Amino acid sequence: MATSQLRARARAERKRRAKARKAPRESVFAERFAVFAECLLTGVWIAVASLPLVTYPAAFAAGARHLRRRTSHEAGGLREFVADFRAAVRGGWIAGVAGWAAAAAVWVDVQAVRAGVPGGPLVGAVGLFALIGLAVAGLRAAAVWEPGASWRALLAEAGRRTVLDPAGSFLLVGGLAVVAASALFVAPLAVPVLGAVAAAAVAVEARRRR
Repeated sequence: MATSQLRARARAERKRRAKARKAPRESVFAERFAVFAECLLTGVWIAVASLPLVTYPAAFAAGARHLRRRTSHEAGGLREFVADFRAAVRGGWIAGVAGWAAAAAVWVDVQAVRAGVPGGPLVGAVGLFALIGLAVAGLRAAAVWEPGASWRALLAEAGRRTVLDPAGSFLLVGGLAVVAASALFVAPLAVPVLGAVAAAAVAVEARRRR
């Protein structure tokens, strides 16, 4: 009985492999274009999820996790994105508030520069660089977020990676610059580009691990 079962399993395995060989494989171009299209769609999801203003860290975390599933050929769509967003927003909204507070502080510095306050240009430049660093660290933290992870620990580790991996950090700064330029010239373009920024963060973290 055991021998017949082993033979049956072997025949089934041979049939499965034969079907896999006969199945048409997607071209590299088609696969990459599909990933690019998924990035643009994810950007729309991120933009919608960020509408409450303090939920943008959770939105990027859910978007990055969706793109990780897509590149790993795992099943997942809008339903899984929403579930991840709900899990990430529980602690992510605090990070969102902190980000807006940092942006407000930099805005005050810029106003000081415009008013001609002594030392204003230096303070403004330091504040601007610090804000960019915080944005990069936030993206890197969102790129590796998993359900149940602590945002405080994620941001602390991401801050260290931001400093120790300048090449990856500059790549993300470029992505943020593209979003800003898109919003400046054609505002609607900034929405799908958000997905490309999330994909860049995922790629930077994958590169660091390798």
